[in-house]
Amino acid sequence: MLNRTFGCVRLVWNKTLSTRHRIKDASSSYRATDTALTEWKRTDELAFLSEVSSVPLQQTLRHQHAAFQNFFAGRARYPRFKTRSGRQSAHYTRSAFRMRDGVLALAKITAPMRFVWSFDEVDVVALNPTMVVVSREPDGRSYVTFAVDAELPRAAEPTEHSIGVDLGLSNFLMTSDGVRVCNPQHLARKARNLARYQRRLARCQRGSNNRCKAKAKVARAHRKVRNARQDFLHRTTTRLVRSADTIAIEDLNVAGMVRNRCLARGISDAGWGEFRRQLEYKCARAGRTLIVIDRWYPSSKTCSTCGHLLAELKLSTRHWTCPGCRTWHDRDLNAAKNILAAGRAVARGDSGDACGADVRRQGSPFPRSALKQEQPATRPGA
Repeated sequence: MLNRTFGCVRLVWNKTLSTRHRIKDASSSYRATDTALTEWKRTDELAFLSEVSSVPLQQTLRHQHAAFQNFFAGRARYPRFKTRSGRQSAHYTRSAFRMRDGVLALAKITAPMRFVWSFDEVDVVALNPTMVVVSREPDGRSYVTFAVDAELPRAAEPTEHSIGVDLGLSNFLMTSDGVRVCNPQHLARKARNLARYQRRLARCQRGSNNRCKAKAKVARAHRKVRNARQDFLHRTTTRLVRSADTIAIEDLNVAGMVRNRCLARGISDAGWGEFRRQLEYKCARAGRTLIVIDRWYPSSKTCSTCGHLLAELKLSTRHWTCPGCRTWHDRDLNAAKNILAAGRAVARGDSGDACGADVRRQGSPFPRSALKQEQPATRPGA
């Protein structure tokens, strides 16, 4: 019954999306699509849609309507068709499930759903879920997710501390305190096994059972990489939120940076976009302040001591000496200090220099130093 429900959900999504394409009306309302779903159930061709619960089908229409709203608002890309080999899910609201004494019963399914509870500190019997999501991953694993009403967490204790964070590839991040977090490179460590599984998949005949088994192995390898990356990002962002009241980061153009074919895999493996997303909601939940500075601010080329701006700094140069004050800089640590100074300037609401010089910049969106910026070309490290 779950497999049939997943198939009906996928069919309703794809058929509704195809109808929007055909009639050139992507802004149709949920009520119009729900009426069309009722008409489909009355036909002989799609009468099997009535054999499953109607709630997951209606929730699919709501999700597609929200997806188009996010697309028109510029928050998401255009909705795509669902595939049979991708992740499958079905959402059940209160009217389509019953949970008593830790036993879950779904609509149109006679036997109760048996599941393994993953949280020892939470009593499953005391749960009062508002929604149940049953999903199946491409590797064959199935999950049940409960949405419950919870109280807002209390704000974290103040630490009277601020940090700047500079993201990178050789090191995942460097803080202005000198804390260096190495890049675990989850995908690179699994690349050899993943390539072997993909070669086996390419040699299998399409439609065969061996191909399904090989595809599941590839999906399991990707799942391990994805879970390891998520665990690393959650641990790192939680540690940062607990350690400082104010966190300053750069506004990185990740979507544009992954177009570089030499760095695309490393940037995608690092998960910079997910790192910022987690940092944003965790700071809001803990009552912390997250400051995002201008992406064009030259944090790596600016001396954090005197404010001297280098004319050029190659990506391969990891250390350099300031020609102005002769201070030896670690590239990442210097950038983190400048990001913190720029974040403090943004928090104060003034346009003062990010490196601490007692001048006001005029007309330029970048922090300027008190020294003359037009220096002769100097080789970094000289």
